[in-house]
Amino acid sequence: MDNFAWQVVGLTVFSVATMIGIFFTKTRGFGKYSTSVVLLSVVVFMASFFLLFGLISSQVFVNILFAIAGYAGGLINANKQE
Repeated sequence: MDNFAWQVVGLTVFSVATMIGIFFTKTRGFGKYSTSVVLLSVVVFMASFFLLFGLISSQVFVNILFAIAGYAGGLINANKQE
């Protein structure tokens, strides 16, 4: 297998392992935070696959990561104010 195939396999294994870990460690049900963690994980892995396949540029990928960090920061901040 070439380098690209190993990257795809590695990213797929890491994505699946992360999602399995999230579902085994979270509490029962889908609250605001559990849903957000799953959503953010799916977005970052989809963006990673898009970057790997050359569908988006690295600059767009970094912007997506900053948006995810901002959203997660807002969740943490909202938790402290409640």
